[in-house]
Amino acid sequence: MSVPVCRFAPSPTGFLHIGGARTALFNWLFARHHGGKFRLRIEDTDRQRSTKEAVDAIINGLRWLELDWDDEVVHQFARARRHAEIAHELLRQGKAYRCYCSPEELEEMRAAARAEGRPPRYDGRWRDRDPGDAPAGVAPAIRIKAPQAGETVIRDIVQGDVVIRNDQLDDMILLRGDGTPVYMLSVVVDDFDMGVTHVIRGDDHLNNAARQMMVIEAMGWPVPVYAHIPLIHGPDGAKLSKRHGALAVEAYRDMGYLPEAMRNYLLRLGWSHGDEEIISTAQAVSWFDLDAVGRSAARFDFAKLGNLNGHYIRARDDDGLAELVAAQLEREPGRPLGPEARARLRAGMPGLKQRARTIVELAESAEFYCHARPIPIAETGRKLLAGSGSERLASFARRIEGLAEWSAQSIEAEARAAAEAAGAKLGEIAQPLRAALTGTNVSPPIFEVMHVLGRAETMGRIGDALK
Repeated sequence: MSVPVCRFAPSPTGFLHIGGARTALFNWLFARHHGGKFRLRIEDTDRQRSTKEAVDAIINGLRWLELDWDDEVVHQFARARRHAEIAHELLRQGKAYRCYCSPEELEEMRAAARAEGRPPRYDGRWRDRDPGDAPAGVAPAIRIKAPQAGETVIRDIVQGDVVIRNDQLDDMILLRGDGTPVYMLSVVVDDFDMGVTHVIRGDDHLNNAARQMMVIEAMGWPVPVYAHIPLIHGPDGAKLSKRHGALAVEAYRDMGYLPEAMRNYLLRLGWSHGDEEIISTAQAVSWFDLDAVGRSAARFDFAKLGNLNGHYIRARDDDGLAELVAAQLEREPGRPLGPEARARLRAGMPGLKQRARTIVELAESAEFYCHARPIPIAETGRKLLAGSGSERLASFARRIEGLAEWSAQSIEAEARAAAEAAGAKLGEIAQPLRAALTGTNVSPPIFEVMHVLGRAETMGRIGDALK
């Protein structure tokens, strides 16, 4: 196989959603696996719906996913003159013609087809008609002469050969009456000019391939290799919606997912390598090819994504995680974190990251390290400090005040000795401690927390809780 050129070509009429992100990933992996190019094209021909905000969101989403592209970004609308040139070249070669149908005539054709139970299609009335019959003052569209007999075969790596009868295809418009090119023409011209060899996209574009091949074959251009990927469905098998996870990629970033986890998860939505579930990006580049893409729709599952994200959180270095958590906490207005709070976050990260499934969860569990005294005590914490809880806390505070070595191990040993002396369980000391130091009844191992907080902060928080 020659060096492939792939492209991701989103329309900036909305944000980069999860299905588009997977398409981009598959193109990127295929290009990187084969030492080819991955190119980005913004298909912004729909000027009414395309927005700069959506373009920025697409580019930011790809950058967050760390999917780098080669060469400059191509903007389709800027190439409209080139697209029109091809339509006029087909006209010159007799492979296209001018159509003078009015909107009313086209609607009559559609209505007649509906009444007869046929799919609405243009009846070709201007295909061989004398241009001298053209009505005055009508700006014609340019239509391609579609093949009228035989079959069009789309050779697809994922779907297999897809055969479409040519009598189901009508003479597609290439240029509208106002001279603007249609999307089907623009796509084909851009793919050719960009040297695209492989078109990897969602299978909702499969029907477009037959129409696009009309232009390719009329121009004598090479037909790209097609790979139409099944769409992503929700866990219930229904079309993916917002309740399932059809959100902007940036929403996943804001929900606390890591880009490496998203890449791993999206990779496994419709592609497999044996029983492997945890697949690094380096492994994905080494292993990925289109022959392992399945034909069935993949199902999105937030629980699996969360578990996978938890794995990557635990694999992240503590310094980087602490910075992500600090940034998450600083999103709250008026809450800059000082050097001491950041140092505690870093020191406490090994214990904090063991259970978290998202950066948001991690930040919530780490928040107590950053509170200024006196820290807020939740209702669950207050219950632990009521009655004998405060008495055991006060007694234990006196025991550790002059502890020679301030470490998790020495504090735990002292707590066990105190519990044994009082005929109590370790939890009867540990839980009031947890409430006083974290404000809740859930935290990383409490003796580790005490070590991270340090002697002065620990004794200060206990004193606050006992007042």
